[in-house]
Amino acid sequence: MRRLGSVFDVLPCWLTTCLLLTSSLVAVDVGAEEVKIGSKKFTESVVLGEALAHLVRDSGAKAVHRRELGGTRVVWNALLSGEIDAYVEYTGTLTHEILAGRDVQGELAIRQTVAESGVVASQALGFNNTYAIGMREAVASELGIDRISQLRDYPDLEFGFNNEFMDRGDGWGSLRDHYRLPQRAVRGIDHDLAYRGLESGTIHATDLYSTDAEIAAYGLRVLVDDEQHFPEYRALILYRQDLERRLPAVVASIRRLEGLIDDRAMVAMNARARLDRVPESQVAADFLAERLAVAAKVEVETGVQRFVRHTTEHMFLVGVSLLLAILVAVPSGIAAAKNRRLGQGILALVGTLQTIPSLALLVFMIPLLGIGAPPALAALFLYSLLPIVRNTHAGLTGIPLDIRQSGEALGLSPAARLRWIELPLASPAILAGIKTSAVINVGTATLGALIGAGGYGQPILTGIRLDDIGLILEGAVPAAVLALLVQAGFELLERVVVPKGLRLKPDSAGVG
Repeated sequence: MRRLGSVFDVLPCWLTTCLLLTSSLVAVDVGAEEVKIGSKKFTESVVLGEALAHLVRDSGAKAVHRRELGGTRVVWNALLSGEIDAYVEYTGTLTHEILAGRDVQGELAIRQTVAESGVVASQALGFNNTYAIGMREAVASELGIDRISQLRDYPDLEFGFNNEFMDRGDGWGSLRDHYRLPQRAVRGIDHDLAYRGLESGTIHATDLYSTDAEIAAYGLRVLVDDEQHFPEYRALILYRQDLERRLPAVVASIRRLEGLIDDRAMVAMNARARLDRVPESQVAADFLAERLAVAAKVEVETGVQRFVRHTTEHMFLVGVSLLLAILVAVPSGIAAAKNRRLGQGILALVGTLQTIPSLALLVFMIPLLGIGAPPALAALFLYSLLPIVRNTHAGLTGIPLDIRQSGEALGLSPAARLRWIELPLASPAILAGIKTSAVINVGTATLGALIGAGGYGQPILTGIRLDDIGLILEGAVPAAVLALLVQAGFELLERVVVPKGLRLKPDSAGVG
């Protein structure tokens, strides 16, 4: 049987086949216009996002909920760019974060200011989810602390605050300055993990949302904001002005939430989702059925359906980004090997890209490409370049001089020498670089869920938020298995396309 062609003939065809299969699975119905609802990465935002989605459908329109998109700026920018049509935001966040520096005070001023950006703010939904500082009841009682100002007397206490809270205009910096707090052992931590930090004693205080169900569940003491630092955080629906023109019935439907949710109702919904593990879609549907007689249909995916969807999304991210990286990195590695000065610049550039934290690179792509798969693909593509470029360069420059000169002696052109001698000899190194990039991509692609790209990161993200180990494993285990399968697949591919003589180890060629 004739040996298959080189890796450069087989690999693109193999990847393209994978991409065609995955893209056919993620094809969407583009018939009717969709209303895109967004939410941030905390339970209350997801529940309210589900409520908006149910109300959109109740008006007769289609709705898609792009859930758990990350922090405030990500969701706000997605609204401005049209990536989403509506989401729920809070007055304190608008005043101190989104519109910081513009001296905007009060709901009327907020409405007037966001209107300048093409955004409409509804009336308040009813509840006030302000920030608070909380401690374990036992620790607070032992130290005699019930007010934030009393924290000044305990400089050795360790604080763990939500990462966004660490940098917000109304967050740790302003709280520290307002109360003149002396603590220096302050770290950023995921909001949902902070409760476990309090319970284990690794931190002594954290920021709370006043409607968090965990406050009662963990037996926490909410410290009195005795110098009135934190403003009100009334929930408002923000939606694009063009939504009102395009689909007025949708706007009328979602605005039925105005004044409907008091503090107790919001705490109860959060408790059902966080503590009772009821799906957020069901929590929102039950509330709307009780308060507005809305018969919302809740479609619950089976475990198999979720696995297929997450696998499809993950393979699409890895496959597309890897194929693009191969198409760019292999020629770049060849150019680097052929021109020393150019090569130094290329290797320095791809090396610098690799030093950028993956999460930061994802966020950098959002202003250029929006949210969802495109910025995730771009970031994964950039991360894939270094191993392939470096290995291509190393494989070509490592070819012995006498072999290269033999090609010249045969009268082969530079292109022919590259095609028939140099690339086949360098193929093991190049394939090893591609394999490394693929395995790295499988793991890094899990971060794409933070910007709505889906994949195995979605159950991991949700599992962290809900403190559900089963959900975390639902994403982490398949990601690990996929990485092993990718590695095994490339090793099998190497056996097929790389001649046996090039696969022998240096010490395996000796005589026994």
